[in-house]
Amino acid sequence: MVLRVGLTGGIGSGKTTVAKIFELLGIPVYYADDAAKRIMNEDDELKAAIQKQFGKEAYAHGELNRAFLSAKVFTDPFQLEILNSVVHPATIRDAAKWMSQQKTSYTIKEAALIFESGSAEYLDYVIGVYAPAQLRIKRTMERNQLSYDEVTQRMNKQLDENMKMKLCDFVIYNDEEHLVIPQVIELHQKLLSLSVEGQRV
Repeated sequence: MVLRVGLTGGIGSGKTTVAKIFELLGIPVYYADDAAKRIMNEDDELKAAIQKQFGKEAYAHGELNRAFLSAKVFTDPFQLEILNSVVHPATIRDAAKWMSQQKTSYTIKEAALIFESGSAEYLDYVIGVYAPAQLRIKRTMERNQLSYDEVTQRMNKQLDENMKMKLCDFVIYNDEEHLVIPQVIELHQKLLSLSVEGQRV
């Protein structure tokens, strides 16, 4: 039984770093953000839905007009919700198809909005990557060259971190106090055995 495992965490939690460690262990990872960008350019049904909501300017020369769309949704939560409501179902479909084609004991879907998008219900387990808020802010400011306010604004759009971790089946602590690799290896072994058992915890 191929288990479908979600991997989530707030901005700056280090979930991509954790995903890369799973990849080194031979586990295929589906990166939802990258996939969404690809699908928004490739999926004709989705392109039509985006143009219907945001106008023809949403695409330029057949490619998604990111600057135009970002300007529309970043300052308007309602517009962002509309965009997510058409993109999330397409990404969930694409991830389900991709996961069904994998041959490993388990596969991972890395996504910031696993619970918010409704994709948790299509997964067997969800792993949360936890880091304290101040550390997440510092990491994101350094990585994305953003101001403190810009980072906190983005964080406020996401589900509360403590609430998110409570919804997860497993939590990896990436807080500079715990070593991450041993946690991933331990979880990897657990998921391998759960896949053999073919059951949920």
